[in-house]
Amino acid sequence: MRLTPLDIQNHRFATRLRGLDPVEVESFLSLLSEDYEALLRERDSLSDRVRTLERRVEELTQNERILQDTLIMAQTLSEDLKRTAMKESEVLVSEAEVKAEKVLDAAHRRAAKLAEDIRAMRALRGRLAAALRQTIQTHLALLETLNASTEEEAEAEKIAYLARPKGGS
Repeated sequence: MRLTPLDIQNHRFATRLRGLDPVEVESFLSLLSEDYEALLRERDSLSDRVRTLERRVEELTQNERILQDTLIMAQTLSEDLKRTAMKESEVLVSEAEVKAEKVLDAAHRRAAKLAEDIRAMRALRGRLAAALRQTIQTHLALLETLNASTEEEAEAEKIAYLARPKGGS
């Protein structure tokens, strides 16, 4: 059975000869009742405080779980992002290498074409020089022929002039 402060205040002791001083007993019981009441209030207050703190601990525990889950998810996401970034960088590097190879191949083809064009132009220059030389030689031969025929004609005219009678017409 639990005693309440009111039970303590209302409790009456039986009197006997040479018994206890009723005023002193009443005074002591009153003090005891007040202390007991204060302790009960403090216990109730502390019980409320414990319940409040237990709720707060539960909330904090839930928040901790949420934070742990969030941290794990963030780590997983971070790892996924790293993997994705690595794959994308590998793809970009591969694409850049392919483009570089294409550019280099095009440059080699262009250089080969230019070398071929230079060989063709040198061959053409050689043919043109030979053709020009041949044309010049032909013209020189023609000039020599013309010159020789002019000398022969002049010689023939000279001979004809010398062979002509001098007095006649």
